[in-house]
Amino acid sequence: MTRMPLLQPAENGQRYELTSPTAMPKAGAFLWNQGMMIQATCRGYAVAQFMQPEPAKYSYAPNLEAKTFMQPEQNYYAHHPGRFVYVKDEATDQIFSAPYEPVRAPVERFVFSAGQSDIRWTTEHLGIRVEMTLSLPTHDVTELWTVKVTNMTGRERNISVYPYFTLGYMSWMNQSAEYREDLGAIVGSCVTPYQKVADYWKNKYLKDKTYLLCETKPTSWETNHQAFEVQYRLSMKPGEQREFRFLFGPAYDDAEIRSMKERYLSKEAFDRCAREYAAYIHRGRGCLKIQTPDPALDNYVNNWLPRQVYYHGDVNRLTTDPQTRNYLQDNMGMNYIRPEVSRKAFVTALSQQEASGAMPDGIILVEGAELKYINQVPHTDHCVWLPLTLEVYLSETGDYAFLDQRVKTENGDNYTVFERFSRAMDWLLHERDERGLSYIAQGDWCDPLNMVGYKGKGELAAHFRAGADEVNKAANKHLWDGDWFARGITDDNSFAILSGATDAAQRAKMMKEIEKQLYTPYGVVMFAPAFLGMREDVGRVTQKHPGSAENGAVYNHAAVFYIHSLYSIGETDRAYELLRQLLPGPSEEDYLQRGQLPIYVPNYYRGAWHEFPRTAGRSSHLFNTGTVSWIYRVVLEGLCGLKGDGAGLQIDPQLPEDWDTMKISRRFRGATFNLDVRRSGGVKEVKVMRGSETLPAARIDNIRAGTTYDLVVLVP
Repeated sequence: MTRMPLLQPAENGQRYELTSPTAMPKAGAFLWNQGMMIQATCRGYAVAQFMQPEPAKYSYAPNLEAKTFMQPEQNYYAHHPGRFVYVKDEATDQIFSAPYEPVRAPVERFVFSAGQSDIRWTTEHLGIRVEMTLSLPTHDVTELWTVKVTNMTGRERNISVYPYFTLGYMSWMNQSAEYREDLGAIVGSCVTPYQKVADYWKNKYLKDKTYLLCETKPTSWETNHQAFEVQYRLSMKPGEQREFRFLFGPAYDDAEIRSMKERYLSKEAFDRCAREYAAYIHRGRGCLKIQTPDPALDNYVNNWLPRQVYYHGDVNRLTTDPQTRNYLQDNMGMNYIRPEVSRKAFVTALSQQEASGAMPDGIILVEGAELKYINQVPHTDHCVWLPLTLEVYLSETGDYAFLDQRVKTENGDNYTVFERFSRAMDWLLHERDERGLSYIAQGDWCDPLNMVGYKGKGELAAHFRAGADEVNKAANKHLWDGDWFARGITDDNSFAILSGATDAAQRAKMMKEIEKQLYTPYGVVMFAPAFLGMREDVGRVTQKHPGSAENGAVYNHAAVFYIHSLYSIGETDRAYELLRQLLPGPSEEDYLQRGQLPIYVPNYYRGAWHEFPRTAGRSSHLFNTGTVSWIYRVVLEGLCGLKGDGAGLQIDPQLPEDWDTMKISRRFRGATFNLDVRRSGGVKEVKVMRGSETLPAARIDNIRAGTTYDLVVLVP
């Protein structure tokens, strides 16, 4: 295989390309629309889910699968579901498979290309090139596959091409598959297993068929589980290329399969879908572009960070009952893309507030949905996220009238948004123990109560500030341990800084100990050392493998809270160092250790760096994480120093010490701000100039929509 860069951006950062199928075998990318999601690896394995209305699958493992949420560190094995193409040279009987699995032949050229709106693979071997492209329609649930086969030699070739798309073990009750001449498709059928009579009616209209629609009629086919495929026998002239299109997805009946075929299975329809889906993804492009001395960070912030933020706010992780904290934080990120979505999310969440003022553990998004998994475990922190996320909505929009909107719940209560937030804060202040500390119940992020309260005047503001002061005093009395604050499952020290519970001396001690005990080359771990076994006074976090997930990993959600707190106290270099470590790279060594492309931030990287250095830094590859909304906030408010308030936009960039310049383009309240940030020894505080005018303060007030503000910003 010709030596090429292992990993590189392409098409002006719109794509990332990996040139080895073995160096980072779990590296992959994901696509979604409002009805489905698929995560595909560089080697061809795939995990896909769709909503009906609960998450379901149409491509299964070969053994009985448990129904569960998206898992971190997904394990892949020879018969894991995937999308593959076998190629056989009929003259020599040599075979290989694209992209790489299951044959694993040492191919001559390989490129995995993750794009904003499609995923591509190129495999060259035995003088044959196979190009595979996966895309999605904007609305319907199906995979659109284009497979191009090219004879790269100067002689005629007789080959067989076998697309192999996994059906797997669909049901222990009833499953079968056949080629349907009338549909031009292999159709797998099953009955979703059940035992209770009531479940028959619940399952009656589920999409229990999986189809592989073929635009070109295959030469032969086989639906045996061990040899499931269609075959194309091809005689190819020198340089000739053949192109095939397939649809792969779920259906309720034959009529739906016919409808999908008519709607999508043609070159014109594929081209139309590509344009429409690219436009759909473009709608989530965010409000920020940066140009810094760190081009890899620029590429991530400009192209990939808003995409992941958009995914979370657009489809709420493809669940019908997102955890309340996840729902609020995921929609916090939508303030930077489509603020009206965030506003609607607040109304949806508050309409399910309990009479006591408490927020439920999950937010029901679909009629008839039920709270599942972790949402059946009581947590006490959900109210905390209301003011934390509202602050961003108000900062971005200035829409303080929203606080007066009335929201009615099923029990008949009819309060304004402000009153509902106040009731939630009062509930938090009430749910405390004899020491004045918040109850945890069976799960919590703990101390973030200290940030509650509205910025303003009046009796309620004083009431909540007094409550926050009480909790801060209790935290200092009972949690301060001399050099740091006590923490449980979370990184409470971050919120101790953000809340104002700490003084300068405490912060200095805390940061010293955090750097000494929690820093790794891959970010800051949640705590150290990791637990080695069950502690019944702590809980199941202690049973997780040391360094994985919440048990001492670089848990990026907690890490970004700490980064946010560092920016809030002007610890610019510390904050930037950890911000950069959230992202794989830019060295090849770092990419290989993490095993992930820099196109999303996972929920964690393995920790326990001292105990298990071989696996430390390894990505979980789970792109469902509340981290990304906070990263966007940290980049905007911390690094770029651009934060809105009731009057306008504050300007206070925080350049790392070794940066002298940064350029920023930021859309805000209908206006565009172009900032040329320069370090200057001639200023002691931030100075903003518009043309030849030096502004009286580092801010822009009375912002006019449609106006472009070109600013020069000098920083010390």
